[in-house]
This record gives sequence, structure tokens and C-alpha cells, in this order.
Amino acid sequence: MSAFCLDCRRCSRLAGFLEDVRVKHPDYHSRPVAPFGDASPRLLIVGLAPGMHGANRSGRPFTGDYAGVLLYQTLHKFGFADKPVSISADDGLKLTGCRITNAVKCLPPENKPTGEEVRTCNAFLANELASLARNSIVLALGGIAHKAVLMAASQTAAACKFGHGARHRLEIGLTLFDSYHCSRYNTQTRRLTAAMFEQVFADMRRFLDDRIAG
Repeated sequence: MSAFCLDCRRCSRLAGFLEDVRVKHPDYHSRPVAPFGDASPRLLIVGLAPGMHGANRSGRPFTGDYAGVLLYQTLHKFGFADKPVSISADDGLKLTGCRITNAVKCLPPENKPTGEEVRTCNAFLANELASLARNSIVLALGGIAHKAVLMAASQTAAACKFGHGARHRLEIGLTLFDSYHCSRYNTQTRRLTAAMFEQVFADMRRFLDDRIAG
């Protein structure tokens, strides 16, 4: 297993792309984006990859672009964040009981990592899953993140099909929840509404509270 590395260059295509981005945007983070949040979370949220003008700019997952708006609002509503908005990596925002990461830690061209890049970065995600306490939960935002979590957990995809609001018990002692990604496209087309997203969080909060009470 591998711990996060800010200087990782395992994927030559992504490393080269980030070099080009740094030239065009010298004030951007333009490096692998580290997970953000509680060091001992009961909830790990897994997105796809950093966005060009979001996490790749700010250096914090889901910060600086549209996809983070609904996510941080919802985290705040359900007690996982002390503020409803994530502005920058140094804005003082704190997450409690929650950490956010991505299946691929580097910005991919056109927001589309290759299967090989997902596999190469999967060792980092496997390390993150291994650090979680048993009976913790993982939220996969979208189908690619869902598959990456299963890969990191060494579990076949056939037994756990992605579906918004679905719940899967993993063999490593974690529970995987699924949601459509909170992207601009999904929210504007209403494939994902705020109510739908909040229902997933309500289910997860109930799950965690039941485990604490038990």
C-alpha cells in the first residue's frame, strides 16, 4: 500500500499535463491533491479527480468549483463541516468525522482519467480504506469512484452494482454508499437534486448514529 505523495509522477500522461498547466496557471496548485478532513474519520467521501479550476487550483478536494457547492452545504447541514462553503485551502474550514479524497489524485485532461491511471492511483485509495476503523462508511460519488473503491477493497464489481442511494457491505468491514456525482451537469439536469443528495447523507448519518448507540 502507498501513502499519499505530493510529488507522485507514476502516471506520465498526468504528470506531463500538470507541467503544462503550471506554465499556463503558475498560481495554481497543479500537483496531486491530498485528502482533506478528519485524520480519523467515520465517513470517507471519494470523488473522481480534481477539477481544473477547482481542486487543481486550490489544492483542496471540491474547492473552488461548482461541484463543491452542494457537497459542502450538505456536509455542514449534517454536522460534518463547521462552515457551508469551502473557499480556499487556508479558509479555516474544518471537517469532523469526515475526510474527502479522489479516486485519482491528479487533474486528468478533459476530466477523464484512463483506466490505467485509476488503477495506478488505486494504491493510495487502498491505503486510505485500510486506515479506517471497522464499521466506518465510504461514499462513492459516481460510478468510477464506486469501481475504484471496490478495486481498493479487492472486491468484485459484480457483487456491488452502482446505484444512487445503494448500500453495500464490503468484506473489509466497511459499508459503501453510492450517490450520483454532485457535478454541475448532474445538478443542472436534475439527475441529482439537493433533496436526493441529502437523503443519502441522512441515511449515512442514521447508520453512523446507530453504530455509536449500539
